[in-house]
Amino acid sequence: MTDSSPTTLPVTSNPDVTTDTAGPTTVAPTGTGTDGTGTDSGTDTAGPTTDTPPTGTDTTAATGTVTTENVSVSTTAATDGTTTTGTTGEPPVCPEDQIVCDGNTAQVCDGQGGFKSEEACPTLCAPDLGCVECIPGETECQGDNVATCNDAGTGFDISDSCDPLQGLACDANSGACAGACAGLGLSYIGCDYYPTVTKQYDLYNTAPTHVFAVAVANTSAQMVNITVTRGANMVTASTVAPNTVQILELPWVNELTKGDGPSALVVDGAYRLRTTGPVTVYQYNPLKATTTNDASLLLPVNTWTGNYLVAARGQWTGIPGFYAVTARQDNTTVTLTPSATGKIISAGGGVAADGTGVVVLGESDVLQVVATASDPTGTIVTADKPVQVIGGHKCTNVPDNVAACDHLEESMFPIETLAKEYVVVPPVQVPNDQLDKAQMVRIIASEPGTTLTFNPDQPVAKTLTNAGDFIEIATTTAKFVVTADKKIMVAQYMVGQNGGYGTSDPSMLLAVNPLQWRKDYLVHAPTNWVANYVDLIAKTGASVKVDNVDVPSWAPIGNTGYAVAHVKLSNAGDGNHRITADQGVSVAVGGVMSAGSYWYPGGLDLDLIPQ
Repeated sequence: MTDSSPTTLPVTSNPDVTTDTAGPTTVAPTGTGTDGTGTDSGTDTAGPTTDTPPTGTDTTAATGTVTTENVSVSTTAATDGTTTTGTTGEPPVCPEDQIVCDGNTAQVCDGQGGFKSEEACPTLCAPDLGCVECIPGETECQGDNVATCNDAGTGFDISDSCDPLQGLACDANSGACAGACAGLGLSYIGCDYYPTVTKQYDLYNTAPTHVFAVAVANTSAQMVNITVTRGANMVTASTVAPNTVQILELPWVNELTKGDGPSALVVDGAYRLRTTGPVTVYQYNPLKATTTNDASLLLPVNTWTGNYLVAARGQWTGIPGFYAVTARQDNTTVTLTPSATGKIISAGGGVAADGTGVVVLGESDVLQVVATASDPTGTIVTADKPVQVIGGHKCTNVPDNVAACDHLEESMFPIETLAKEYVVVPPVQVPNDQLDKAQMVRIIASEPGTTLTFNPDQPVAKTLTNAGDFIEIATTTAKFVVTADKKIMVAQYMVGQNGGYGTSDPSMLLAVNPLQWRKDYLVHAPTNWVANYVDLIAKTGASVKVDNVDVPSWAPIGNTGYAVAHVKLSNAGDGNHRITADQGVSVAVGGVMSAGSYWYPGGLDLDLIPQ
């Protein structure tokens, strides 16, 4: 841009020379020279003018760039031997009324290179704002809280709490929480969880015969303290040693687990579990039942979002499917958009009979939506603050005509973490673990107009018209890769014991897409179960160890480049097992007994994946 006060600079009689006798000023003509470098070497290709001026005044105009003291200046050589210049490297003239800072002085630009007013700030000056109390975005400690300067620079607002129950304190130097639980990545490992009781068959949700429980596995090298609260009330406190697991039995929440409805909002319905170091948490509903049970991998609050798809099952002989939404913060507004199959709901708690609802939750409140003659699978849950969503069924056959019924539940993965490719394999049979156990598979669309491709192909529809629509692959032992042109979620359901595929009644699993596979897992498998297994999926040629022993036998999944292995876990230890690999591997953990089973993802990253 031309400077508002153009300067005329003297040049030598030849403006194309490279060094000014007055100093180290270089001149580079804008015309391209015969050497193609942009520096004139004698003949200007722009025209027939001979560029060899006499020792007197140069009668040929030339243009170039003068560089003096790191300021770039455009030049035009006139016929009188002078050169008119204008700056090109200087910033543009400050627009009128823009505020700039000179130290702690706020200056208002006049649009002509000057200032029409200025003010000495008593505290601080911020560009575009002027005099402020603080610089927007800066942080400071206020006790155990982190406070952030607001956008107007008028003061600080509390933006984070450094929870002592998570071993956190506010560091005055950084203005941020510090401790083992600070700065956790997006994975299933965390320090803050919300165990949530869900619907269970009423003969199997009464202590002390059957207990709701969580397993806390310590992934760190330090002793970790555990605190469990419900609302303002202390429930229990414990510790978990490095590389061990602690089982905590928690009271049933009858408002959530008993009966077949209606839908309900239960104030402080969830437990809050906090630790002083990173752990993984699994919940068992119930822990030691001999007939109906399942387990869920819980996700730490630092991975929650406000966008979820529901996977569940439809009503079976009057017994309902469900989903449960738990809030982390007060004044969380939850909006429910039922799927095509999920529009008949037992109304209550702010949820209408057609499955719609806008409900405000407080911290640790639970909204449990109970389906009647419908299947809530595909329902979309959105919230203006992070929430947890658990989907499942009180007790159902899989498929409907194969006995016997079993409880289903699983934590839903946020839509932001879903992907377009999944590898699907069945679990193994028990007692003959050389054979596969059949399952039913659902593939659920997160967006309308989703197209599916299978390798090897599967005999199902390939187009999902609406967000929340799903296709179901009937009883199958097929292994395949499913890809889509939009994000999908994949839910897997074990077939019941009377289906002819070995011991165990239904349980539910969410498949983990390969982008979220990890190289290191610490999982828990209760040692009271008849048999526990890990189902492993990896790229062909991967090196994987279970409890430091190489996995020797892998079966290829067609020509997909993936392979699967099943490893039986020892019940001799405390139930903790480590899986390590030289590349990402999928881990699912399952256990069986006569008429019972559990099945959950062993872990995953929860990175945000673009649409």
